[in-house]
Amino acid sequence: MGASSLLLGMMILSGCGSSEKSGGEGDGKKEYVIGVSQIVEHPSLDAAYKGFKKALEENGFKEGDNVKYDVQNAQGDPNNSQTIAKNLVGDGVDLIFANSTPSAQHALNATKKIPIVFTSVTDPVGAELVKSFEEPGENITGTSDNHPEATSKTIFFITDELKAKKIGVIYNSGEQNSVVQAKEVKKLAEEKGAKVVEASVSTSAEVKQATESLVGRVDAIYVPTDNTVVSALDAVIGVANDKDIPLFVGELDSMKKGAVAASGFSYEDLGYETGLMAVKILKGEKKPSEISVEYPKDFKLMINKKAAEEQGVELKDAWSELGEFYEE
Repeated sequence: MGASSLLLGMMILSGCGSSEKSGGEGDGKKEYVIGVSQIVEHPSLDAAYKGFKKALEENGFKEGDNVKYDVQNAQGDPNNSQTIAKNLVGDGVDLIFANSTPSAQHALNATKKIPIVFTSVTDPVGAELVKSFEEPGENITGTSDNHPEATSKTIFFITDELKAKKIGVIYNSGEQNSVVQAKEVKKLAEEKGAKVVEASVSTSAEVKQATESLVGRVDAIYVPTDNTVVSALDAVIGVANDKDIPLFVGELDSMKKGAVAASGFSYEDLGYETGLMAVKILKGEKKPSEISVEYPKDFKLMINKKAAEEQGVELKDAWSELGEFYEE
């Protein structure tokens, strides 16, 4: 009796540790579990995840067949992000897709063994995720959403074309990637003789008030790829429209919602590039340490005609030489 119970217990434990698909098929096909950690919901991050899944599916990793996604969203709360990372590691996922700087930092703090691929990260070196773009960490690599020329193209458009002398920057001072961008904007503005007026927030609930604090003090507003502010971008757009303050942003998805212009790229394409990295890792072709961190391959300046009119900006035909006009 006791021996039979012991044998049954061993069989149950053995079954629980298997990563092969169970059920009537009996084909022994491995099912990969990918943990997805995203700091907050907004169009750019959602598009990056969409691109990531597309890359995997096109390379033989299909949801419901041989891949299961454990998707968890921190809703903008760093404490939730830490818990998500620990839970994914505790569940023994095969790979973690970290969608944002805090998501990647918390994932790396939670494991040095499970492969991590990140995206939507502005400064992976400054965030201490990797040693360098060419030499990432032992179990981590990914893509950066900060093309070296993207921010300068937008800021110089603001100073050269709109002749703005004071630029308001709204960002979460607790987001490392946003701090880096705010410093970069300040440096670029000073090169053109302009001044930056900062308005920092710690939660999305503070975004509207921070925007209102800039009214009468700035000639234009710039919102970097800040997860907290972008998640409440409608509040910024509302103030910009009401007060005729030209609004500029750090990525194209937010531009389409109601900003005058942005120099950016497709986050879906960026997520796709990250997905191709994950494919190589899951297939055993390369380790994360053997895959360099990448920038977006293409970026462009786009000008939103409707938003420009809403915010009192007179469009110029000559701008077509600087970028593309966006029309809904």
